[in-house]
Amino acid sequence: MSFIASRLDRIKPSPTVAVTTMANELKAAGKDVIGLGAGEPDFATPPHVIEAAIKAMHDGKTKYTAPAGTIELREAICAKLKRDNELDYTPEQISVGCGGKQNIYNALMASLDPGDEVIIPAPYWVSYPDITLLAEGTPVFVDCPADAGFKLQPEQLAAAITPKTKWLIMNSPSNPTGAAYSRAELKALTDVLLDHPHVWIMPDDMYELIVYDGFEFTTPAQVEPALYDRTLTLNGVSKAYSMTGWRVGYAAGPVELIKAMNKVQSQSTTHTCSISQAAAAAALNGPMDFLTDWVAQFRDRRDLVVKMLNDAEGLTCSNPEGAFYVYPSCAGVIGKTTPDGKTLETDSEFVTYLLESEGVAAVQGAAFGLSPHFRVSYATSKGLLEDACERIQRACADLKGPR
Repeated sequence: MSFIASRLDRIKPSPTVAVTTMANELKAAGKDVIGLGAGEPDFATPPHVIEAAIKAMHDGKTKYTAPAGTIELREAICAKLKRDNELDYTPEQISVGCGGKQNIYNALMASLDPGDEVIIPAPYWVSYPDITLLAEGTPVFVDCPADAGFKLQPEQLAAAITPKTKWLIMNSPSNPTGAAYSRAELKALTDVLLDHPHVWIMPDDMYELIVYDGFEFTTPAQVEPALYDRTLTLNGVSKAYSMTGWRVGYAAGPVELIKAMNKVQSQSTTHTCSISQAAAAAALNGPMDFLTDWVAQFRDRRDLVVKMLNDAEGLTCSNPEGAFYVYPSCAGVIGKTTPDGKTLETDSEFVTYLLESEGVAAVQGAAFGLSPHFRVSYATSKGLLEDACERIQRACADLKGPR
């Protein structure tokens, strides 16, 4: 009998972390590898945020905080939600976790009973289904293909809801596709939820501030106030403030659920780092002028990558509204043969071919629940992206088979 708990048989390690780890190991071994797997901005954390962290240490803010987070940070979160999203919350309705992932874990552990269903549009962020499974819930996947803009349609949502449905998890802008829901698209989905009062919604707004071409971000409780009491809005400072390693995410929702999430957290991490919390408060309360330049750079990188991938034989790439990912289809290379005689049958085999032949590390679409695709993160320099895309073009041109 194995000593390891059987619940771990339900899940797998994070594929995106695995790809980044593999790329780093190959680089350390002297291999020429360009890693396009990490969902992490390459910009430095803003100086005023770092200064706030240093000041917090000098001021002795190095002790335990409440599991929910410091009052200063929760007040900053409330101010942000009011300012940016027209949502009114009190500090008692806020829970701060060690990154966005912990808030999802806490919420699902606090709310799911065995067999409860969680609707997850695919492609999805890799952790949604596995956290659901750890909490003994049942993921219900709904395919959202490229010809639908990688977006859940109202009729699909209505068809997926059953008496066992407890949550709908949505991510806009999306990891892995960059697709973002307009106000009208969100309203069509929230109209469906109004007819099903037992279903709660968990919008993951982590990429809220990284949008392009005049796109107007909105969040479900803002679009449909009648859903306020059954919405848990998720966000954090990881992406927009380039603070991935600081590990601060937050959730806003009904007091009863927030208290339950804090109870879970009190028996796990207790709270996120006190210094990180001080830094996050400074980020949310501070200037945002740096983001204009960052988003402009991301947009330029997006345009470069979309064009170059569409120029690669057998690949097609949609133009995303936000985040810093593209999710090209590799359907046109499936069935082709590599120079060493291997026939590519899956997107996993294709990304392995890219890594082995050209030293480009990307993430297979199977990890996100919709194949045949692969995810490319363009949160790195234009020079590296151009080099990587040239390598991808070369790898695709070297394949043999029907064109």
